[in-house]
Amino acid sequence: MLFLPLSVVDADTFGSGANEFTIDFRAIGNAGNTADGTGYGAVGYDYRIGTYEVSRDMITKYNAIGGGPSISLQDMTNHGGNDPDKPATGVTWNEAARFVNWLNTSKGYSPAYNFYTDDNANLYIDSWTSDDEGYNPSNPFRNTNAIYVLPSEDEWYKAAFYDPNANDGSGGYWDYATGSDNAPTAMASGTTSGTAVYGQVNATGPANITNAGGLSPYGTMAQNGNAWEWAESSFTAPNLEGSASRVLRNGGWFDSTSANLASSFRLEHSSTRSLIAGGFRVAAVPVVAAVPELSGSFATLLCVLGVVLRRRR
Repeated sequence: MLFLPLSVVDADTFGSGANEFTIDFRAIGNAGNTADGTGYGAVGYDYRIGTYEVSRDMITKYNAIGGGPSISLQDMTNHGGNDPDKPATGVTWNEAARFVNWLNTSKGYSPAYNFYTDDNANLYIDSWTSDDEGYNPSNPFRNTNAIYVLPSEDEWYKAAFYDPNANDGSGGYWDYATGSDNAPTAMASGTTSGTAVYGQVNATGPANITNAGGLSPYGTMAQNGNAWEWAESSFTAPNLEGSASRVLRNGGWFDSTSANLASSFRLEHSSTRSLIAGGFRVAAVPVVAAVPELSGSFATLLCVLGVVLRRRR
């Protein structure tokens, strides 16, 4: 493995042929930041998080590849339509976790989450144990040998609300994921700064993932509005029970109040619950890339640098 600067790795490709898709990532640096007054947001390492929510197209291609148990999408015919670039809604926490497991195994990494099937063919999540490679006692549900994960609540929160340039460069948090303490302007779609997709009638549906509001200070889109997003974490810490309810953050397109978008608001649901406005985004921890996956231009740059360094000896 080659550890790369955050700015170098910004998109990963999965699948192949007609079923190939790319997930764009934003680098979340400033490791070791303190938590917000809410108690969330402290992360002691650099990581990446999806620039956009996972789209319907990504799930459809995952299903076509047959990477694992099929994932059901909400039929959005009466809620803005089933455009492939709409966020993947109606996905349960368990389904989202299986999707990121496949992202890992499709590239030869360990799955992030440990699923098992009972005698009645029901699929459940269980913790990893001390006998498993990659076991982490502080978070036994996430295998440390996995790259792609559902963001923990702290990881999600930091990417949404933390601004490393706030307070004259010492860093700080905003109340909303548009880099402001003022509620974003409600809209149905668009990319204008300080806006978010909420306050719409149910029939309007969410916006396409790349047209879903203003950006956070780190450059993520729709961490306010459009679709609620699952976090890895259980609603009540610590993250130790497989049956525990999971956290959703963000607010959806038909939320009528900006309060549901604020950093102080959390939502709780069972990991098997399907929500019409429930989606997710992917995080990547740690920030690494396999050498064979380097772009041609970057690989060439490494070779040139190697030649220069050898000549200077």
